[in-house]
Amino acid sequence: MRVAPLILALLLSLTAPGRASGPPETGDALLRKIGERYAAARTFSARFRQEIPLQNLGIVRKASGMLYFGRPLKMRWDYRAPEAQLFLADGVHFYFRPAGSPEVIRRKMDEKSLGGKIPLLLLFGGGEITGMFRVEETSRRKGGEEVVLRLLPRGEGAPEVRRVDLVAGTRDDLIREVHLFDRLGGENHLYLTDTELDPPLPGDLFRFRKPPGVSVVDE
Repeated sequence: MRVAPLILALLLSLTAPGRASGPPETGDALLRKIGERYAAARTFSARFRQEIPLQNLGIVRKASGMLYFGRPLKMRWDYRAPEAQLFLADGVHFYFRPAGSPEVIRRKMDEKSLGGKIPLLLLFGGGEITGMFRVEETSRRKGGEEVVLRLLPRGEGAPEVRRVDLVAGTRDDLIREVHLFDRLGGENHLYLTDTELDPPLPGDLFRFRKPPGVSVVDE
């Protein structure tokens, strides 16, 4: 259960996607622009690929699927490979069912307690990401098509997070990668494609339905 909240831990301005000529933007300005890009959207969807190095075992755990966000504080992660799993937040509770488990874990949620743990939720939950993180370093790659922002927590707002590397497109301000490094030496890498802001989503997408024969356990 701990892995999912940590990475679920960082996501429209009306300006055109092209950039006007002028001096390069500062890292804080870029981070603010990315936050504003998502702040006006009511829904969000993307395909995701996740990689979690297990250093003690010398392997990398990989998973992929679809993720969806809705305001306020709703999200759904449909893991499709290597096994089907569901991580759902309906605005009140988190629900998580490990692959093949007869139990669904339920946990009370609120943005204040989760903001520092979930960088994606910071961007899509209504929180102010520039108030939680500062930009330590900015770099460009792929011929300037992408910007990499190295983020460090401000104060004690994100106690479990040591560093977040956020990769976004310079023309559309859409997040393409989130690399999270926690204070225990763990890493969590998220890659996003086919991103859509304000896609039409079914009204019941974030509603939890208890599968037959499965019990719900509160944490």
